[in-house]
Amino acid sequence: MGPLVDGLAGFRLVIPDLVGHGSSTAPDDVGYYTMEALVTQVDSLIDRCGLEQVAIVGYSFGARIGLSYAVARPERVRHLVTIGGTAGIADPAEAGARRAADEGLAQLIEEEGVPAFVDRWEQAPIFASQHRLPDPVRVAIRRGRLANRTVGLANSLRGAGTGAMPPLWDALPALTVATTVVAGELDEKFVDIAARMVEKLPHASLRIVPGAGHAAHLEAPEACRSVVRAALGGEAGIGA
Repeated sequence: MGPLVDGLAGFRLVIPDLVGHGSSTAPDDVGYYTMEALVTQVDSLIDRCGLEQVAIVGYSFGARIGLSYAVARPERVRHLVTIGGTAGIADPAEAGARRAADEGLAQLIEEEGVPAFVDRWEQAPIFASQHRLPDPVRVAIRRGRLANRTVGLANSLRGAGTGAMPPLWDALPALTVATTVVAGELDEKFVDIAARMVEKLPHASLRIVPGAGHAAHLEAPEACRSVVRAALGGEAGIGA
């Protein structure tokens, strides 16, 4: 969450490395990487921190985990902020195609290694706006991506890729958690998804970050930080 976290002094922040990422373990069993397993892991983390309720801020994959957690354990979530998130893929054929594409990426990681995957990932159209970032920022982002491990990235794609996660669209109308849905202005696909999510969520607001793409928290950190601070107020926060 980088620059976003740097400007949230005054909040109690818990910033976990997801299973298979950063300093967390990367088990071979893909069962540890399913969305159900990730929700259980977040729940255990909140318990270990001695917290009853939290605000959850998640970007992209983290946004999907945050939304899945809020649907499963709404009583523990005071406020949810999703950045570049989605409620999954409702159409079975489309979800199957996405799972197949993610399996291809997982095999690429296993056969060619993390650097080859990162090279391909960074050229994806969804990240085109990140090429405008200052060199030191882009170098730091790339360093973080390269620090991931083969088994962790491959199993994350297989276990909880967008096509593998249970779609949440039908659950949104019943979700009473206050939610702020954030998307970067230049990220047209996710601006549309964000608008659709807000239409279904009964207590949600839409925030579009001007001049930012998919990673709004990296591309326009001050604007995104302002949105997050307004959403969180004086609440404790947990970043996914």
